[in-house]
Amino acid sequence: MMLKRSLWVLLAPSLALAGCTKIEEGDTAAALPEIAAPELSVETMKSITEELSSDAYEGRAPGTPGEEKTLALLTSKFAEAGLEPGNGDSWFQDVPLVGITSKNMSPLKIIGGKSDLSFAFGSDYVVSSYQEQPKIDVADSDMVFVGYGINAPERGWNDYAGVDVKGKTVVILVNDPDFGTESLEGEFGGRAMTYYGRWTYKYEEAARQGAAAALIIHDTEPAAYGWNVVESSWTGEQFYAQSANGGADQTKLNGWIQKDAAAKIFAAAGQDLTAQMAAAKKKGFKAIDLKLKASASLENDINKTDSKNVVGILKGKTRPDEYVIYTAHWDHLGRCKPAPDGDDICNGAVDNATGTAALVALAEAHVKAGAPDRSIIFLAVTAEESGLLGSAYYAQNPIYPLSKTVGGVNMDAFGMAGPAKNVIVVGKGKSQLDRYLEAALTEDGRVAEAEPTPEKGYYYRSDHFSFAKLGVPMIYFEGGEDLVEGGREAGEAISKDYTENRYHGPKDEYDPNWNWDGVMGDLKVYYTVARMLAMTEDWPNWNEGDEFRATRDKSRAGN
Repeated sequence: MMLKRSLWVLLAPSLALAGCTKIEEGDTAAALPEIAAPELSVETMKSITEELSSDAYEGRAPGTPGEEKTLALLTSKFAEAGLEPGNGDSWFQDVPLVGITSKNMSPLKIIGGKSDLSFAFGSDYVVSSYQEQPKIDVADSDMVFVGYGINAPERGWNDYAGVDVKGKTVVILVNDPDFGTESLEGEFGGRAMTYYGRWTYKYEEAARQGAAAALIIHDTEPAAYGWNVVESSWTGEQFYAQSANGGADQTKLNGWIQKDAAAKIFAAAGQDLTAQMAAAKKKGFKAIDLKLKASASLENDINKTDSKNVVGILKGKTRPDEYVIYTAHWDHLGRCKPAPDGDDICNGAVDNATGTAALVALAEAHVKAGAPDRSIIFLAVTAEESGLLGSAYYAQNPIYPLSKTVGGVNMDAFGMAGPAKNVIVVGKGKSQLDRYLEAALTEDGRVAEAEPTPEKGYYYRSDHFSFAKLGVPMIYFEGGEDLVEGGREAGEAISKDYTENRYHGPKDEYDPNWNWDGVMGDLKVYYTVARMLAMTEDWPNWNEGDEFRATRDKSRAGN
C-alpha cells in the first residue's frame, strides 16, 4: 500500500568521468576516484522490464505465482551477470509476511447526528485491518476528530492530549500542520513533510492510543495523490510483517475517507470541516468529540507466507568486508481495481520493473569493469508497496553488517520522457553522498536540485528510508522535469499524465515505443556514484545535525 511519488522524468544520456573532487568528513578529505564510463546494456533494460511487467507475472504481488516467476528470472539474470549468491550459497533472504485479503466490506454507517449517514466502500471510503482475525467488526464506536493525529513531545505537540480514544474511531488529517506554508520553517519542517505527516505514522499512533479504528481524510494536495490511487492500492491482498501477537496491538480498522464524505460527517455533528481543519493547524488544538457513532465490518482471508528478498554480491578485491549496496523493489500490486476495459492487472512496468531491471544491468556493468575494492550488494526487495517491508526486514536482519555498509543507492521507477537537464535528489543536503552525485554530474553540465515538493514526504516512501533510519547513508535521486526537449512545461505534463493515468493502476504497462535515452543516462549516474563508493577508502556520513547522524556515529564506533 505504500504510495510513493508522482514520477519525475529522467536524466541526460551522457555522463562525465568523476575527477578528483574532494569530499569532506569532519576534518578529513578523501579524493574521489576517476571512474571510466560503464558498459550498460539497453537491451537488458528493455527485455527484463518487458518480461517482469507482462501479464504472465500478474502484477508481481508477494506470495503469488508472479513472485515465483520474478525470483526465478532474477536469480538467473544475476548469475548470468556474474554475481555470486548473496546469502551464503542462497540468492534469497526469507521475509515473513502475512497477506490479508478483505471481503464483504460493509458500508460505513454513522449515527447520532442530525441525520444518519451511510458511505459505500471504494467510492466513499476504504478500509482494511492489520489484525489477523477472520471477522472484524467495529460497532457503534464513538468518533473523535484528533486533528493531525500527532503526539510529538519533543515539539510540544499532542493532538491526543486530554482525550481518551480507547475503543473509539479517530478521524485524522493527512500530512503535517504546517503543510500550507511556503518556507521550510515551522513546527514540522514548514512545507516539508516529516514522518509525523505520513499515513503509516498516523495509524501507528492511533494504535498506541488504543483506538478501535482510524480514518484519514483524503485531500489530494497534501496526500500527493488522488482518490484513484488510494482505492486501487487498498484493493486486494494487503501484506504486513508477521508479528508474535497477530496484530492484536493494532487498530481493528485503518482506512481513508473521501473529503466530501468527511464534510458530511462533520455537518451531521454540527461542525464545519474547513473550520476544524484550520483549528488543527495551531498548537494547543483540542480533540473534538463528534458525538457520533461509527460502524463498519469486514471479513479477512489470512495467508501467512515467506516472501523473499533476492541478494547477489560482487565481492571486493582488497576490502571485501566493506559493502556498497544497491536497492530496488521487485514487487507491485498484483491484481487491483479494473480499468474501464476490464484489465485488472497492475503490471508495474515503470514502478518498478524498470528499477529491478536496472539491478541486473548495473551488475553486468560492474562485473565487466572488474571487481572493485569494496564489495557491492545487489538487493531486490519484496513488499515495498506494502510499507517497505522487505527493505525493513533486511535492515533489521542484515546479511552484511550495517556498520560495515559504507552507503548505498536506491532506485525506484525510471521515467520514459527522454533526457533532462537536472536531477532531483530526495533529501538533498542530508548526507555527504550528495558530493558523489555532484561529481558524477559535473562534466555533463547538469545540476542536482532539491525535490520541488518536500511537503509530499517522498523521503519516507521508498526503500532507502529503511536503511537511513538505522544510520546507513543512502542516496535516492531521480531525473528532473527540465527536459532537454520541451523544458519544465513538458516534464511537468508527462509527470502529471503518469500520476493521473498509470501510477498504481492497470495501465502502467510496457510500451515498445518508449524513449530509453534518458534512462540509460540515469543508469550511468547510478553506476558512477556506487563505483566511486566502492573504489574509495572514504566513509561518508550524514551531515552534521542530520537526524540520522548520531545513529551512524554510534554504529561506526562499535566496529
